[in-house]
Amino acid sequence: MQRRTVLLLGAALAVSPAVKAHAHPDHPDHPATPGETPLVTEGPYGEGWRKLAPIASGPRQEHSVAAVGDKVYLIGGIVPEASGGVTTTGRVEVYDTRRDTWSVAAPLPVAMNHPNVAVVHGRIYVLGGLSGGSAWQALRDSFVYSPRVGRWRRLPPVPAGVERGSAAMGVHGTKILLAGGMRVLVPGAGGLQDTVDTVSAYDVVTGRWKSLPSLPQARDHVGGAVVGGTFYVLGGRDRGQVHVRDTVYALDPRARRWSERAPMPTARGGIAAAAVGRRIYTFGGEGRHDGDNPNTVFDETEAYDTVRDRWQRLAPMPVPRHGTAAVAVRGTIHIPGGGVLAGGAPVEVNDAYRPVHR
Repeated sequence: MQRRTVLLLGAALAVSPAVKAHAHPDHPDHPATPGETPLVTEGPYGEGWRKLAPIASGPRQEHSVAAVGDKVYLIGGIVPEASGGVTTTGRVEVYDTRRDTWSVAAPLPVAMNHPNVAVVHGRIYVLGGLSGGSAWQALRDSFVYSPRVGRWRRLPPVPAGVERGSAAMGVHGTKILLAGGMRVLVPGAGGLQDTVDTVSAYDVVTGRWKSLPSLPQARDHVGGAVVGGTFYVLGGRDRGQVHVRDTVYALDPRARRWSERAPMPTARGGIAAAAVGRRIYTFGGEGRHDGDNPNTVFDETEAYDTVRDRWQRLAPMPVPRHGTAAVAVRGTIHIPGGGVLAGGAPVEVNDAYRPVHR
């Protein structure tokens, strides 16, 4: 597969001024200078990719997304500060997939980045995330949002000891599944990243939490989806960007046992993932590439066939990004925002991918 290189014409808003990054493993360094927005040259669209209206309020990264009907909800994350650097937000914006327009919804009562988000029966659940200043700590705060009513309602907090952000998410019946994640993230080169192997289930009807068998290995910044009743956890990393993984774990909730499936073609963390039919699509990411560069931002689009246990490489992202999220609406996968340099470099890019298999 031929890669498209994104040329970053400006410097990025970075979590740490010392961080440097590559937009592609073969591209030269681009120093990250706080206070300037990265200008992005897009690769070609087509082969399933389509450019959409950019995020109305501007750049966003380390957020989550949810789909209710024909609308995509962009929830929390980090945004640029006027004085440089980034800050956590509770902002919620809504993208209308039919009209290609944005609107504003009620903000999260508590600002979060890396929020754990899922939709059950048309309601959006947020089950903790990360927030803080120099160190992002796990939050126990949980909420549910009804689009019909237009407001958030507080839920009982995540049980003490299992709170985290950046978990793989899935829905099985009335249960929301969370696998892995992190309890602490200290932004900047070499900062602590406290990855966990915890797996939990929250029943939206009873309001009860239940522990499930732990992941075979700890993961955060990982893809997750439920297909055919099986919960898949794809890629991710373990305690930092240099420790990216290509593993695919599968959990049968009834058997309560993890198995390992065909690995991803490209090991990467900070990916976005969404399921359409029997396939799970993974996009972008961040981390070490072939052991030579810990600051790669990936353009890879790779699809996992859950029936054949087989991967396929597809047309790459026109704008490589990490720290973004993906959700499917009527067979089209929407991917708003993300970062284009290692660390914090939010952009307002909004695009969609309609699966095309060669």
